[in-house]
Amino acid sequence: MPDLSMFTIASTVVAVLGISIGVMLPALAMGWAISRAMEALSRQPEAERSIMRTLFIGLAMIESLAIYVLVVVLIVLFRNPLLEYLLK
Repeated sequence: MPDLSMFTIASTVVAVLGISIGVMLPALAMGWAISRAMEALSRQPEAERSIMRTLFIGLAMIESLAIYVLVVVLIVLFRNPLLEYLLK
């Protein structure tokens, strides 16, 4: 049986990097979307309902990307598919 400690450390480091990048980019997109929505509201306050509805739908879509990243990272971290090949 090969030494699995290096493989475990490497997969943990990759999982941490993956979740940090995978959450940072949607967070930046959310900030950008909220900033643009506030600019649109300052220009057209009468369109508040339409802008806010579209903003919340967009934010939900962006947040789902971060959740998908979390799910994939947890799958790779706790049920690593490469581990089966390493144990053979």
